[in-house]
Amino acid sequence: MDQEKIGSFMKNLRKEHNLTQEELAEKMFVSRRTVSRWETGNNMPDIEVLIQIADLYEVDLRELLNGERKTETMRPEIKETAILASDYTNENNERMRKIYHVMFIVAAITGAISLFLEFADLSGHLFDFLKGIGAGITFGMTIVGALYTSKNFRKIAASKKSVAS
Repeated sequence: MDQEKIGSFMKNLRKEHNLTQEELAEKMFVSRRTVSRWETGNNMPDIEVLIQIADLYEVDLRELLNGERKTETMRPEIKETAILASDYTNENNERMRKIYHVMFIVAAITGAISLFLEFADLSGHLFDFLKGIGAGITFGMTIVGALYTSKNFRKIAASKKSVAS
């Protein structure tokens, strides 16, 4: 797969439809910089975004992936398979979002318990141990959750917006 060829093709399609990078970015729920990266071949959109772009430009998904127009049309079952793959990805992302949501709740609860034990002025090895465990769980789950959501938050939000419209 030639990403530069695909990017150039996407740029030509955008210009044929009289869209700016900013306008396409708004339609795809991404930044203008992301569109620029697609068009230079530095990055590729996710399959669900590729399907949306193909629909927007009224081209075949295979044409986008090949970076050129084809005379034959995509069979409906191939497009359906691509859409099913996209749906699977969305379902997996939603499942992971729920897992991290639970992690944030556990982190908040253990953090609150840890703070309570810290300020309750309770002494003893057991209370010190519980304070340490609570602080460790809070810190660990917060870091893991923050790393996950910072990388994928924009994608999740874009998926929700595209499903809603």
